[in-house]
Amino acid sequence: MDGFDDKKSLFSGVRGIAVKILNRVERTDAYLDKLLDAELRLSELNDLDKSLLTEIVTGVLRWQMKLDWVLNGFFHGNFSKAEVTVRNGLRTALYQIMFLDKIPHHAAVNEAVEFIKRIRGEKAGNLVNAVLRTILRNLDGIHYPDINNGAAQYLSVMYSHPLWMVRNWVNRYGYAETEKLLAANNTKPSLTLRINTSRTTIENFLELLAQQNITVERSRYLDTFVKTATLGNLPQTELFRQGFVSVQDESAGIAASLLDAKPGERVIDLCAAPGGKTTFIGERMQNKGQIIAVDKYSTRLNLVQESCTRLGITNVTCVAADGVDYEDEPADKVLLDAPCSGLGVLMKKPDVKIKREQSDIRKLVDIQRQLIDRAGTLVKPGGALVYSTCTIEPEENFSIIRWFLAQHPEFEIDKQPRTAPSALLSVDGYIETFPSKHGMDGSFAIRLKKSS
Repeated sequence: MDGFDDKKSLFSGVRGIAVKILNRVERTDAYLDKLLDAELRLSELNDLDKSLLTEIVTGVLRWQMKLDWVLNGFFHGNFSKAEVTVRNGLRTALYQIMFLDKIPHHAAVNEAVEFIKRIRGEKAGNLVNAVLRTILRNLDGIHYPDINNGAAQYLSVMYSHPLWMVRNWVNRYGYAETEKLLAANNTKPSLTLRINTSRTTIENFLELLAQQNITVERSRYLDTFVKTATLGNLPQTELFRQGFVSVQDESAGIAASLLDAKPGERVIDLCAAPGGKTTFIGERMQNKGQIIAVDKYSTRLNLVQESCTRLGITNVTCVAADGVDYEDEPADKVLLDAPCSGLGVLMKKPDVKIKREQSDIRKLVDIQRQLIDRAGTLVKPGGALVYSTCTIEPEENFSIIRWFLAQHPEFEIDKQPRTAPSALLSVDGYIETFPSKHGMDGSFAIRLKKSS
C-alpha cells in the first residue's frame, strides 16, 4: 500500500496526473474518456484544475503528431525511443508552450523539469530542461514539412493526423476538403443535448436553461436536440439527475430516429451499450411496446440500465449476448449501430488517432458483415433495419450495405424514410455526416425495408 501511495504522490498535481493518464493511453488499450472520467471523479482537484487537466490530456493527444515532429527535431537522440514518462512529460510541457496562452513558458518548463527529476532523476531532468529551453529559443523558427514536397505529409504534421488516414482522405475528398475535415477534427466540440420529452417539454427545458443564463442553439435536424458551448458539470445538475436531458450527438440521434419506432412495436437494438440510442428510441415509443437491448458485455449493459432508470424508460429488457450469434423471434424494427473504426468522432476522441491502424478497418469489416447478416434474420417480414456507424470510411458504410443486399434480396433501401432530415439524405438513400460540413460527428446511417 505504501508503494502505491508513493507512486500516487509522484504523479500528483495537474501535470503529474496528465502524464499518468497519457502513459496509460500509450501503454494499454484503455481509452482517454474512461481514464479521464475516473481521474476526475476520484481526484481532489478543484474545478479549475480539473478543466486544465482535461485541456492538457485532450490537447496533447489531439496535437501529438505535431508535438512529436517538433520534439524529434530538438531531442538528443531518438525521441520515439525515450522512456514513456519522459516523452509524455515533454509533450505536456510543449503543448502548454505552443497552445496555452495563460501559462508562462518558463513555468511550463520548470514544472516539467521538476516533475521528471522527481520521477526519473537529475540526468533525465537536465535533458528535458535542455530540450525545452532550446525549443523556446527557436520557437519562431521551427521547420515543418514543405507542402511542395508532399501535401499529405504536410497535412499530417500540421493537423496532427496519421499519414495513412490523411492519404486516404486526400485521395477520396481532395486536398481542400481534407484540410477542412482535419481542422474540424481539431476543434473543441460543443455539447449536444437531447431533451427527454417524457419528463419535460422543449419549451420548459429551454426556459430552465435561460433562467441559468445558458445559451443554446436549436438543432437544424432534430426537434429535441440543442447545442451549447459547455455545461462542464452536467452530471451534477438537477436537470440531468431528474432525467430531463441526455448528452447525445445529433448524428446518433438521426440514426435512432431513422428507425421510426412507434409505440407498441417490438424493437431489437443489437449493439446497444452505452444506451444513448436505446433510450432515445424508448422516449419516442412512450414506454409502450418492447425494446431488447443486446450487448456483448454485461458491465456495459449496466450503463444502459442506469440511463433507462434516470430517464424513466421502462420498456427496455437488457440481454448480454454476442450480436453475431443472437437469436430471437423477429422484431418490427432492428437497429445495428455497428462497432467501427470511430474515424468520425476524432473531435471528441483524439486518442483514436493514436490507436487506430489501417489494418483495423479490414478486421472491422468482417465483424460488421457478420453482425448485419444476423440483424437481417431478426427483422420480421414488412419490418425495417437501420445500419449506422460513427465512421466516414466507405468500406465500413455503403460497401457493407452493397454486400448485404447482394446476400439478402428480400431487403431494399428505403430511399425516402419518413423521419430522415431531407437536407442530409443522399440520392442513394443514406445519410452521411461530416464535422466539417454539418457541425456534428462523422457518421453513416441507412434504413432498409424487408419485403412482406
